Amino acid sequence: MKLKTLAQLLTLALLWGIAFLFIKVAVREIPPVTLIMTRVGLAAVILYLILRAQGRNLPRPGRIWLHFAVVGLLYNALPYSLVAWSQQHIDSALAAMFIGATPLITLVLAHFFTADDHFTPAKAGGVAFGFAGLAVLLGPALADGLHVTSFGLLASLTAAISYGAAIVYAKRTLHGLPPLVSPTAQLGLAALFLLPVSLLVEQPYRLPLPSVTALGALLLLTVFSTALVFYIYYRAMETTSATTLSLATYLIPIVATAAGVLLLHEQLAWNVYLGSGLIFGGIFASNGLFTVSRWQRLLPGLRAAIIGRAVGSQKQSTQKEAARIV
Repeated sequence: MKLKTLAQLLTLALLWGIAFLFIKVAVREIPPVTLIMTRVGLAAVILYLILRAQGRNLPRPGRIWLHFAVVGLLYNALPYSLVAWSQQHIDSALAAMFIGATPLITLVLAHFFTADDHFTPAKAGGVAFGFAGLAVLLGPALADGLHVTSFGLLASLTAAISYGAAIVYAKRTLHGLPPLVSPTAQLGLAALFLLPVSLLVEQPYRLPLPSVTALGALLLLTVFSTALVFYIYYRAMETTSATTLSLATYLIPIVATAAGVLLLHEQLAWNVYLGSGLIFGGIFASNGLFTVSRWQRLLPGLRAAIIGRAVGSQKQSTQKEAARIV
Protein backbone atom coordinates (compact mmCIF):
# COMPACT_ATOMS: atom_id res chain seq x y z
CA MET A 1 0.00 0.00 0.00
CA LYS A 2 1.41 3.38 -0.97
CA LEU A 3 1.94 6.08 1.65
CA LYS A 4 -0.55 8.36 -0.13
CA THR A 5 -3.23 5.65 -0.06
CA LEU A 6 -2.61 5.00 3.63
CA ALA A 7 -2.90 8.74 4.34
CA GLN A 8 -6.22 8.87 2.46
CA LEU A 9 -7.57 5.88 4.42
CA LEU A 10 -6.60 7.38 7.75
CA THR A 11 -8.03 10.78 6.79
CA LEU A 12 -11.34 9.26 5.74
CA ALA A 13 -11.55 7.19 8.92
CA LEU A 14 -10.78 10.25 11.05
CA LEU A 15 -13.33 12.50 9.32
CA TRP A 16 -16.07 9.87 9.36
CA GLY A 17 -15.31 8.71 12.88
CA ILE A 18 -15.17 12.17 14.42
CA ALA A 19 -18.63 12.90 12.98
CA PHE A 20 -20.18 10.99 15.90
CA LEU A 21 -18.50 13.42 18.30
CA PHE A 22 -19.79 16.44 16.39
CA ILE A 23 -23.31 15.01 16.31
CA LYS A 24 -23.25 14.26 20.04
CA VAL A 25 -22.28 17.85 20.84
CA ALA A 26 -24.64 19.53 18.37
CA VAL A 27 -27.75 17.42 19.06
CA ARG A 28 -27.81 18.59 22.69
CA GLU A 29 -29.23 21.90 21.45
CA ILE A 30 -30.30 21.34 17.84
CA PRO A 31 -33.13 18.86 17.14
CA PRO A 32 -31.88 15.81 15.22
CA VAL A 33 -33.82 16.21 11.97
CA THR A 34 -33.06 19.93 11.81
CA LEU A 35 -29.42 19.17 12.50
CA ILE A 36 -29.18 16.65 9.67
CA MET A 37 -31.24 18.76 7.26
CA THR A 38 -28.79 21.63 7.74
CA ARG A 39 -25.82 19.28 7.47
CA VAL A 40 -26.81 17.69 4.17
CA GLY A 41 -28.24 20.88 2.68
CA LEU A 42 -25.10 22.96 3.23
CA ALA A 43 -22.84 20.06 2.20
CA ALA A 44 -24.81 19.70 -1.04
CA VAL A 45 -24.25 23.39 -1.79
CA ILE A 46 -20.50 23.05 -1.14
CA LEU A 47 -20.21 19.98 -3.36
CA TYR A 48 -22.26 21.62 -6.11
CA LEU A 49 -19.91 24.62 -6.14
CA ILE A 50 -16.94 22.26 -6.42
CA LEU A 51 -18.71 20.38 -9.19
CA ARG A 52 -19.29 23.57 -11.17
CA ALA A 53 -15.70 24.70 -10.58
CA GLN A 54 -14.60 21.41 -12.18
CA GLY A 55 -16.73 22.17 -15.25
CA ARG A 56 -19.31 19.51 -14.45
CA ASN A 57 -23.02 19.70 -13.74
CA LEU A 58 -25.82 17.54 -12.41
CA PRO A 59 -27.73 15.31 -14.87
CA ARG A 60 -30.87 16.56 -16.53
CA PRO A 61 -34.23 15.41 -15.16
CA GLY A 62 -34.79 11.74 -15.87
CA ARG A 63 -34.93 8.27 -14.35
CA ILE A 64 -31.51 8.72 -12.75
CA TRP A 65 -33.03 11.20 -10.31
CA LEU A 66 -35.36 8.49 -8.99
CA HIS A 67 -32.29 6.45 -8.12
CA PHE A 68 -30.70 9.52 -6.53
CA ALA A 69 -33.84 9.96 -4.43
CA VAL A 70 -33.86 6.37 -3.19
CA VAL A 71 -30.18 6.43 -2.25
CA GLY A 72 -30.50 9.91 -0.76
CA LEU A 73 -33.29 8.64 1.47
CA LEU A 74 -31.65 5.35 2.46
CA TYR A 75 -28.03 6.51 2.70
CA ASN A 76 -28.38 10.07 3.95
CA ALA A 77 -31.75 11.31 5.19
CA LEU A 78 -32.92 8.25 7.14
CA PRO A 79 -29.71 6.87 8.71
CA TYR A 80 -28.19 10.28 9.44
CA SER A 81 -31.39 11.29 11.27
CA LEU A 82 -31.64 7.99 13.14
CA VAL A 83 -28.04 8.22 14.32
CA ALA A 84 -28.53 11.82 15.46
CA TRP A 85 -31.74 10.90 17.31
CA SER A 86 -30.14 7.84 18.90
CA GLN A 87 -27.26 9.91 20.26
CA GLN A 88 -29.72 11.82 22.40
CA HIS A 89 -30.11 8.57 24.37
CA ILE A 90 -26.93 6.51 23.91
CA ASP A 91 -23.19 7.22 23.80
CA SER A 92 -21.61 8.25 20.52
CA ALA A 93 -19.18 5.30 20.73
CA LEU A 94 -22.04 2.82 21.07
CA ALA A 95 -23.85 4.30 18.06
CA ALA A 96 -20.64 3.97 16.05
CA MET A 97 -20.37 0.27 16.97
CA PHE A 98 -23.73 -0.42 15.35
CA ILE A 99 -22.79 1.52 12.23
CA GLY A 100 -19.57 -0.51 12.15
CA ALA A 101 -21.71 -3.58 11.47
CA THR A 102 -22.86 -2.12 8.14
CA PRO A 103 -20.48 -4.32 6.05
CA LEU A 104 -22.02 -7.46 7.56
CA ILE A 105 -25.57 -6.27 6.97
CA THR A 106 -24.59 -5.38 3.42
CA LEU A 107 -23.33 -8.95 2.89
CA VAL A 108 -26.72 -10.36 3.94
CA LEU A 109 -28.69 -8.00 1.70
CA ALA A 110 -26.31 -8.54 -1.24
CA HIS A 111 -26.78 -12.31 -0.93
CA PHE A 112 -30.53 -11.97 -1.49
CA PHE A 113 -30.68 -8.99 -3.85
CA THR A 114 -27.66 -9.29 -6.14
CA ALA A 115 -26.71 -11.93 -8.69
CA ASP A 116 -22.95 -12.04 -8.12
CA ASP A 117 -22.36 -11.63 -4.39
CA HIS A 118 -23.57 -14.69 -2.51
CA PHE A 119 -22.52 -16.29 0.76
CA THR A 120 -19.39 -18.36 0.98
CA PRO A 121 -18.55 -20.41 4.10
CA ALA A 122 -16.23 -17.59 5.27
CA LYS A 123 -18.90 -14.94 4.70
CA ALA A 124 -21.58 -17.02 6.44
CA GLY A 125 -19.34 -17.59 9.44
CA GLY A 126 -18.41 -13.93 9.58
CA VAL A 127 -22.05 -12.86 9.48
CA ALA A 128 -22.86 -15.29 12.31
CA PHE A 129 -20.08 -13.79 14.44
CA GLY A 130 -21.20 -10.27 13.61
CA PHE A 131 -24.83 -10.86 14.49
CA ALA A 132 -23.75 -12.48 17.73
CA GLY A 133 -21.93 -9.22 18.44
CA LEU A 134 -25.07 -7.21 17.73
CA ALA A 135 -27.00 -9.46 20.11
CA VAL A 136 -24.41 -8.80 22.81
CA LEU A 137 -24.72 -5.04 22.26
CA LEU A 138 -28.52 -5.11 22.36
CA GLY A 139 -29.07 -7.87 24.92
CA PRO A 140 -28.57 -6.10 28.26
CA ALA A 141 -30.75 -3.13 27.28
CA LEU A 142 -33.58 -5.26 25.89
CA ALA A 143 -33.44 -7.56 28.92
CA ASP A 144 -34.52 -4.61 31.07
CA GLY A 145 -37.55 -4.00 28.85
CA LEU A 146 -38.20 -1.39 26.20
CA HIS A 147 -37.14 2.10 27.25
CA VAL A 148 -35.52 5.14 25.69
CA THR A 149 -32.05 3.59 25.64
CA SER A 150 -33.40 0.49 23.92
CA PHE A 151 -35.02 2.61 21.23
CA GLY A 152 -31.74 4.50 20.79
CA LEU A 153 -29.92 1.22 20.18
CA LEU A 154 -32.61 0.02 17.77
CA ALA A 155 -32.44 3.33 15.91
CA SER A 156 -28.69 2.88 15.35
CA LEU A 157 -29.26 -0.69 14.18
CA THR A 158 -31.96 0.49 11.78
CA ALA A 159 -29.54 3.10 10.45
CA ALA A 160 -26.97 0.39 9.73
CA ILE A 161 -29.62 -1.63 7.87
CA SER A 162 -30.55 1.46 5.86
CA TYR A 163 -26.90 2.02 4.94
CA GLY A 164 -26.62 -1.58 3.78
CA ALA A 165 -29.75 -1.34 1.66
CA ALA A 166 -28.50 1.89 0.07
CA ILE A 167 -25.12 0.35 -0.78
CA VAL A 168 -26.74 -2.64 -2.48
CA TYR A 169 -29.21 -0.42 -4.37
CA ALA A 170 -26.52 2.05 -5.47
CA LYS A 171 -24.33 -0.79 -6.71
CA ARG A 172 -27.12 -1.84 -9.05
CA THR A 173 -28.30 1.59 -10.21
CA LEU A 174 -25.64 4.28 -9.75
CA HIS A 175 -22.46 3.47 -11.61
CA GLY A 176 -20.43 5.13 -14.33
CA LEU A 177 -21.22 8.64 -13.06
CA PRO A 178 -18.59 11.41 -12.86
CA PRO A 179 -17.10 11.99 -9.37
CA LEU A 180 -19.20 14.02 -6.91
CA VAL A 181 -22.34 13.94 -9.08
CA SER A 182 -24.06 11.24 -7.05
CA PRO A 183 -23.31 12.56 -3.53
CA THR A 184 -24.25 16.11 -4.53
CA ALA A 185 -27.63 14.99 -5.84
CA GLN A 186 -28.22 12.59 -2.92
CA LEU A 187 -27.46 15.19 -0.26
CA GLY A 188 -29.60 17.82 -1.96
CA LEU A 189 -32.58 15.49 -2.18
CA ALA A 190 -32.04 14.33 1.40
CA ALA A 191 -32.30 17.95 2.54
CA LEU A 192 -35.58 18.32 0.65
CA PHE A 193 -36.94 15.16 2.30
CA LEU A 194 -36.08 16.42 5.77
CA LEU A 195 -37.17 20.04 5.36
CA PRO A 196 -40.93 19.51 5.93
CA VAL A 197 -40.27 17.13 8.84
CA SER A 198 -38.05 19.72 10.48
CA LEU A 199 -40.48 22.60 10.00
CA LEU A 200 -43.66 20.73 10.92
CA VAL A 201 -42.47 18.42 13.69
CA GLU A 202 -39.47 20.04 15.36
CA GLN A 203 -40.34 23.66 14.55
CA PRO A 204 -36.79 24.98 15.02
CA TYR A 205 -37.95 28.57 14.50
CA ARG A 206 -39.58 28.42 17.95
CA LEU A 207 -36.38 27.34 19.69
CA PRO A 208 -33.69 29.61 21.14
CA LEU A 209 -30.54 30.19 19.11
CA PRO A 210 -28.02 27.38 19.73
CA SER A 211 -24.75 28.16 21.47
CA VAL A 212 -21.49 28.80 19.66
CA THR A 213 -20.34 25.31 20.66
CA ALA A 214 -23.35 23.61 19.06
CA LEU A 215 -23.15 25.74 15.92
CA GLY A 216 -19.42 25.10 15.69
CA ALA A 217 -20.00 21.33 15.93
CA LEU A 218 -22.62 21.59 13.17
CA LEU A 219 -20.23 23.56 10.97
CA LEU A 220 -17.41 21.06 11.48
CA LEU A 221 -19.80 18.19 10.83
CA THR A 222 -20.97 19.78 7.59
CA VAL A 223 -17.67 20.97 6.16
CA PHE A 224 -15.23 18.29 7.27
CA SER A 225 -17.27 15.14 8.00
CA THR A 226 -19.66 15.50 5.05
CA ALA A 227 -18.51 17.72 2.17
CA LEU A 228 -14.76 17.23 2.55
CA VAL A 229 -14.99 13.51 3.22
CA PHE A 230 -17.01 12.94 0.04
CA TYR A 231 -14.54 15.06 -1.93
CA ILE A 232 -11.54 13.11 -0.62
CA TYR A 233 -13.29 9.77 -1.16
CA TYR A 234 -14.11 10.41 -4.81
CA ARG A 235 -10.69 11.94 -5.49
CA ALA A 236 -9.09 8.87 -3.97
CA MET A 237 -11.24 6.57 -6.14
CA GLU A 238 -9.44 7.96 -9.21
CA THR A 239 -6.24 6.16 -8.13
CA THR A 240 -7.39 3.64 -5.51
CA SER A 241 -9.89 0.79 -5.72
CA ALA A 242 -13.17 0.97 -3.87
CA THR A 243 -12.25 -2.26 -2.06
CA THR A 244 -9.12 -0.66 -0.62
CA LEU A 245 -10.99 2.50 0.38
CA SER A 246 -13.63 0.40 2.13
CA LEU A 247 -10.97 -0.48 4.71
CA ALA A 248 -11.57 2.98 6.17
CA THR A 249 -15.02 1.85 7.33
CA TYR A 250 -13.39 -0.65 9.69
CA LEU A 251 -11.53 2.15 11.44
CA ILE A 252 -14.54 4.44 11.91
CA PRO A 253 -15.82 2.80 15.14
CA ILE A 254 -12.29 2.86 16.56
CA VAL A 255 -11.95 6.60 15.91
CA ALA A 256 -15.47 7.30 17.22
CA THR A 257 -14.86 5.24 20.36
CA ALA A 258 -11.54 6.97 21.06
CA ALA A 259 -13.16 10.39 20.60
CA GLY A 260 -16.11 9.50 22.81
CA VAL A 261 -14.02 8.07 25.63
CA LEU A 262 -11.19 10.62 25.57
CA LEU A 263 -13.07 13.83 24.71
CA LEU A 264 -16.61 13.19 25.96
CA HIS A 265 -15.55 10.96 28.87
CA GLU A 266 -18.00 8.24 27.89
CA GLN A 267 -17.82 5.04 29.94
CA LEU A 268 -18.53 1.84 28.05
CA ALA A 269 -19.86 -1.35 29.62
CA TRP A 270 -18.27 -4.78 29.15
CA ASN A 271 -20.82 -5.85 26.55
CA VAL A 272 -19.78 -2.98 24.24
CA TYR A 273 -16.19 -4.25 24.08
CA LEU A 274 -17.27 -7.89 23.70
CA GLY A 275 -19.92 -7.08 21.10
CA SER A 276 -17.63 -4.86 19.06
CA GLY A 277 -14.93 -7.55 19.19
CA LEU A 278 -17.36 -10.10 17.76
CA ILE A 279 -18.46 -7.66 15.06
CA PHE A 280 -14.88 -6.91 14.01
CA GLY A 281 -14.08 -10.62 14.09
CA GLY A 282 -17.06 -11.27 11.85
CA ILE A 283 -15.96 -8.57 9.40
CA PHE A 284 -12.42 -9.95 9.24
CA ALA A 285 -13.68 -13.53 8.86
CA SER A 286 -16.12 -12.59 6.11
CA ASN A 287 -13.25 -10.97 4.21
CA GLY A 288 -11.17 -14.14 4.45
CA LEU A 289 -8.55 -12.81 6.85
CA PHE A 290 -8.58 -16.00 8.90
CA THR A 291 -8.34 -18.41 5.94
CA VAL A 292 -5.25 -20.51 5.29
CA SER A 293 -4.97 -19.28 1.70
CA ARG A 294 -4.86 -15.65 2.82
CA TRP A 295 -1.98 -16.37 5.20
CA GLN A 296 -0.24 -18.44 2.55
CA ARG A 297 -0.23 -15.32 0.38
CA LEU A 298 0.88 -13.04 3.21
CA LEU A 299 3.59 -15.17 4.78
CA PRO A 300 6.06 -15.27 1.85
CA GLY A 301 6.14 -11.48 1.66
CA LEU A 302 6.41 -11.18 5.43
CA ARG A 303 9.20 -13.79 5.51
CA ALA A 304 11.07 -12.03 2.71
CA ALA A 305 10.78 -8.69 4.52
CA ILE A 306 12.11 -10.19 7.77
CA ILE A 307 14.99 -12.00 6.03
CA GLY A 308 15.84 -8.91 4.02
CA ARG A 309 15.94 -6.79 7.14
CA ALA A 310 18.08 -9.38 8.95
CA VAL A 311 20.51 -9.58 6.04
CA GLY A 312 20.66 -5.79 5.87
CA SER A 313 21.37 -5.54 9.59
CA GLN A 314 24.05 -8.23 9.39
CA LYS A 315 25.69 -6.48 6.43
CA GLN A 316 25.62 -3.16 8.27
CA SER A 317 27.21 -4.77 11.35
CA THR A 318 29.95 -6.33 9.22
CA GLN A 319 30.69 -2.96 7.63
CA LYS A 320 30.93 -1.30 11.05
CA GLU A 321 33.26 -4.05 12.32
CA ALA A 322 35.47 -3.66 9.27
CA ALA A 323 35.57 0.09 9.79
CA ARG A 324 36.71 -0.41 13.40
CA ILE A 325 39.46 -2.81 12.29
CA VAL A 326 40.72 -0.31 9.71
